Amino acid sequence: MHADLFATALLLGLFVAAGGAYGILFAAAMLRGSAALRRGASACYALQLLLAFTVCAASPLALPWKLFLAASAAAYGCIPPMIWRLLEAMHGHGGAGKHTRPS
Repeated sequence: MHADLFATALLLGLFVAAGGAYGILFAAAMLRGSAALRRGASACYALQLLLAFTVCAASPLALPWKLFLAASAAAYGCIPPMIWRLLEAMHGHGGAGKHTRPS
């Protein structure tokens, strides 16, 4: 029982780390207009989805927690692009790689 909980905790930690890496790589890809960074961001999100599926399928967590994890995994995919569009709208920039740094 303790080994299952430890494995679940480890997988959940990796889930959060993959989500953070996705957000950071997405932002870096948009700032630089880099397809390679965008592919890295997509790979991190795919890893996060795989981790969420693994936890939902093989962990001793109760159903409400598994549903929460599935909803979180879906939300992680939407948040960076949505925030990027919001930032562009707020700051009036037209696209990837067209930002200016403050003087």
